[in-house]
Amino acid sequence: MTTERLTFPGHSGVSLSARLDLPDGPHLATALFAHCFTCSKDIPAARRIAARLSAMGIAVLRFDFTGLGHSKGEFSNTTFTSNVQDLQAAADYLGSRGMSPSMLIGHSLGGAAVLRAAAEMADVKAVVTIGAPFDPSHVTHNFEGALDDIRAQGKAEVNLGGRPFTIGKAFVDDVEAQALAPIIANLRAALLVMHAPRDEVVCIENATNIFVAAKHPKSFVTLDDADHLVTRAEDAEYAAEVISAWVGRYLALTPPAPPIGAPEGVVRVAEADVNGFLQDVQAGPHHLLADEPLAYGGTNRGPSPYGFLAAGLGACTSMTLRMYARRKGWPLTHVSVDVSHDKVHAQDAGTQTDQSIDLFRRRITVSGQLDDAQRQKLLEIADKCPVHRTLEASSRVETELV
Repeated sequence: MTTERLTFPGHSGVSLSARLDLPDGPHLATALFAHCFTCSKDIPAARRIAARLSAMGIAVLRFDFTGLGHSKGEFSNTTFTSNVQDLQAAADYLGSRGMSPSMLIGHSLGGAAVLRAAAEMADVKAVVTIGAPFDPSHVTHNFEGALDDIRAQGKAEVNLGGRPFTIGKAFVDDVEAQALAPIIANLRAALLVMHAPRDEVVCIENATNIFVAAKHPKSFVTLDDADHLVTRAEDAEYAAEVISAWVGRYLALTPPAPPIGAPEGVVRVAEADVNGFLQDVQAGPHHLLADEPLAYGGTNRGPSPYGFLAAGLGACTSMTLRMYARRKGWPLTHVSVDVSHDKVHAQDAGTQTDQSIDLFRRRITVSGQLDDAQRQKLLEIADKCPVHRTLEASSRVETELV
């Protein structure tokens, strides 16, 4: 993933700070991310979701709303409507670069904002909300003790998450005037609602109301015991994984033709966690995770590199046996292959060399009304699978640093 730091003019003309996370490979679609109330574009959940989507070929623009993070302007002069206008300004900026967003993602109040903004964005095909309120005025419970002062004095300073913010009367009046139900009902995009049942900031009933108000296609996924900000790495990773799997049904993510000399395309592997070993693996339209076991300092979120190698041998073996039995018309009803990997001394494996070698042990189970001759022939055919031959033959790896 390549990240481009940029600015663009917001609703009032002031510069808004943004990050555009670009795929390392082909750009297939663009998403726009709206952060939570008084948060910023750099919260862990936003970074994780952007990294996962970019691995799929989806560029992600995440920006700070007016007066927050590194963006210019006065937060005290902003409203829910101005946030929606900032989202439209971000979409216009992307459009000027030929990257009009087809996906919107909103966290908390940002979720309510993308629901409202989607109505004005004809290219949007998919909308995701995370911990979003059904009624934007729900956000005022964070400073309900100051509401009287805000109404009487026009604004007041409140403490949110240990930081001081000035909330203006215009903001309070604006969120209280919002009615999202008819907007959600007329949403012209697929909707994914994500919410944690134990969310203590925005209760789960908000997700229920959003889901009920929407028409199909719509989906609801629980975030279990995640907190409102989805701060734990495993919760953010789960949310990113679900979003990436879901959105593939609604966006036309058609990769270009593979390059000459690579008939199956290029498998791209990129770090998902610089503090561990977790890797994003993108093989054409297929997304996988690679990791190391806990005992080796990994998080065990996916197969190890040797696990992928063993999976390739097992899958190729099973496919080869099925293809052969189908061609022969044999009554093979099921195939399963167990593969294990070990490093052993070559002589223990019957090889005349003093070096250690990689030993793959393969146990094949076949089902069906097969006679002994057919079973024996399938065992011989297993050794003819292309991956088996590749592993037994000498291969060459050409490497260049780019």
